[in-house]
Amino acid sequence: MTVRRTPADPDALLVRNAARRVGLTITLGVSVLVVIVLLAALSVVFTQIPPGDLFSPGTNETVVDIDGVDILVWGAVIGLAAVLLAGTLSVFVTRRAVAPLVDALRRQRRFVADASHELRTPLAIVDARIQVLDRELPSDHPQHDLVADLRNDSRALNAVVSDLLDSIDISPDGPVRPLPVAPAISSAVAAMRALARDRDVTIAPLAVAEDLAVAVPESSLHRCLLSLLDNAVKHSPAGRTVGVTAFAERGAVMISVADQGNGIQGISADRIFDRFARSANAIDGGGSARTGFGIGLSLVQDTVHRYGGTAFVTTTSIEGTTITLRFPRATLI
Repeated sequence: MTVRRTPADPDALLVRNAARRVGLTITLGVSVLVVIVLLAALSVVFTQIPPGDLFSPGTNETVVDIDGVDILVWGAVIGLAAVLLAGTLSVFVTRRAVAPLVDALRRQRRFVADASHELRTPLAIVDARIQVLDRELPSDHPQHDLVADLRNDSRALNAVVSDLLDSIDISPDGPVRPLPVAPAISSAVAAMRALARDRDVTIAPLAVAEDLAVAVPESSLHRCLLSLLDNAVKHSPAGRTVGVTAFAERGAVMISVADQGNGIQGISADRIFDRFARSANAIDGGGSARTGFGIGLSLVQDTVHRYGGTAFVTTTSIEGTTITLRFPRATLI
């Protein structure tokens, strides 16, 4: 009879490893303390009793009640026992302290998985219907290009949902093929131009070197760029321009999105990537409708961190805000 071992819960393993690291740190700290105490005690003994008399006491003279070797042995035993006890207690206490995180992580990942899974079917249906419409429209139809754009957007949205499902997997990722930055920026700008046009905002990407590449999945980078462009367009007054550029700097690739809004107000620029962080003064493009739930930029930061990069605010003032993604530079194969 073959018994199959149930795979360990990755969230539980994550918390267990964290508890082990904390416990090890506490153990090392207590060990250092015990060693210091023992050294201090032994130093007192050796300063009060000559080493020769301690290890070889005279026949008619009793230096201590027990031999010096016994003092050292029992001191070492007591110290070792103290270290083991401290380590055991620290691991036990730490596990109990972080145990609620297991349930929280499990609930979060289950929610993302369920939501992404439920979105897949209706998105697949929408994509199929757009494909049918695209095939039936003649090539000279005035709306043919719009339908083609809808199909590309549908594919991108499906890729985003798939990427969300991948994002809940905390197992180590395999190698990622280097992705050229220029086509990724062009694709994201093309996807956002319709929304920008409706708000009378222009997206103006600058020329990007063809050999500029990053080791990030295409859907992940596309989602990050869409989020930054959407944020910039929403906070740009009508008639303004959103700039997009990318360049190399010290072995890294910098991708910047700059708007001409009123800058970040009512919240520290360092906190805009915190989950659910919103400014009380954050309003749509100088209009009156408040927007956002403080999730988009947080997901951008999470995605960028996953592939060894970071997102940060380069500048912000009443003349506009620039947000930059920094990735390690990759070499195109």
